[in-house]
Amino acid sequence: MTTLTIDIRRAALNDAIAIADVHHDAWRGAYAGIIPHKALNAMLQRRRAEWWARAIRRSTQILVAEVGGEVVGYATLGPNRARQLTQKGEIYELYIKPEYQGIGLGGRLLRTARRCLTDMGLKGTVIWALEDNTLALSFYRGAGGRDIAEGIECFDGKTLKKVAFVWN
Repeated sequence: MTTLTIDIRRAALNDAIAIADVHHDAWRGAYAGIIPHKALNAMLQRRRAEWWARAIRRSTQILVAEVGGEVVGYATLGPNRARQLTQKGEIYELYIKPEYQGIGLGGRLLRTARRCLTDMGLKGTVIWALEDNTLALSFYRGAGGRDIAEGIECFDGKTLKKVAFVWN
């Protein structure tokens, strides 16, 4: 029997390539058929390893989830950007590689990210998800998030609704 360790930790510079791979795979899985193809490809091209390395060097709050030493998920977090919401912290992104979804890693990463925000003095958490991303909506509801606000995002002329989930 093989035992795999699961670890969630702050991203290091040498994680940039792995985070870029997770980003690519997770975004393709989540947004193909939702975000227009051209816009999605442009976003994926922009977020290559160099982009992630710059973010890590700038001390962006990035957590990674590892299984057996392999980075299979990440979350980015910081102060809430939506001033009309009372929650002080925001998880900007939370993604797990599609083949690792459904086994509890996302929940662990979400709980750790929320704890990090609290440790930073940012009480309450908000996460935005596209309304057409039904897996994300189901995940955040299942994790106890309450949907309290809506917004829009535009991609190549296509307007998509987004939903804000909060935890106090």
